[in-house]
Amino acid sequence: MKKELQRAIVQQQHIEIIYLGSQGKATKRTIRQLEIAGDRLKAYCLTRKAPRVFVIDNILAINPVVVDRAV
Repeated sequence: MKKELQRAIVQQQHIEIIYLGSQGKATKRTIRQLEIAGDRLKAYCLTRKAPRVFVIDNILAINPVVVDRAV
């Protein structure tokens, strides 16, 4: 999981994650990762439009966001 996150940080790629929150509820978020600090991911959540910190072990799935640049 950390390798995929690190790769997305290096490539400055937005990702979509399925995240298990503290209340036990799964949410889908689109984020721009900033850095990995220990077992946490610091990111800007595009869904909530605010900075967030995610526990990496609570990230259930990662998908790259594909931007359609049709002309």
